[in-house]
Amino acid sequence: MRESEEIRRAWADVVATARRTTADGLVVGTSGNVSARVGDVVVVTPSGIPYDRLTPRDVVAVDPEGRPLLGDLAPTSELPLHLAVYRATGAAAIVHTHAVHATAVSTLVDELPLIHYMAGALGGPVRVAPYALYGSEELAEHALEALTGRTGCLLRNHGTLTYGASLDQAYDRTAQLEWMCRVWLTASSVPGRAPTLLTPAQAERAKEKLRGYGSP
Repeated sequence: MRESEEIRRAWADVVATARRTTADGLVVGTSGNVSARVGDVVVVTPSGIPYDRLTPRDVVAVDPEGRPLLGDLAPTSELPLHLAVYRATGAAAIVHTHAVHATAVSTLVDELPLIHYMAGALGGPVRVAPYALYGSEELAEHALEALTGRTGCLLRNHGTLTYGASLDQAYDRTAQLEWMCRVWLTASSVPGRAPTLLTPAQAERAKEKLRGYGSP
């Protein structure tokens, strides 16, 4: 397969987003992974390579079944997770992190409590997918269930997964999810107090209003 200009741009954006997850403290080392879909091609970060070492010549691309199309590096071990989300949704980009606060919350609850209306930006209350071995089809299945009607979820004892129509949108959703987890953990840590939560009706109203957020 020849590398097109569109794939080159997608690879540059994937690498830039992966580096951003490190710079913003959402991952440590080579944990987490990022991908983008270009037609029937998935451009994805490789396994075990520090993001600051990646160059334009290191592009990694596979088809929807995971068969290699471009590059000599092995794709991320979480490729089954990415491909499952692409098959089940209209996602154009996916960001997976091991963000500290979100990972902590994943060990405590089955659903992130409605601490803030920005849950609506991810489709509603964010669910926690049951634990499964990283890189496994079981993990992908659990994540898809947690993502029903949502654009993001927590992975128990693991991290976060968000998707969007662009890498910027997927990343913004990751950042919002980590922030909400941090707010809930902070509020819950006050001795003798419990945080006030939104009602489902309040969250739904905010979700509807957010649909047009940023539109002219």
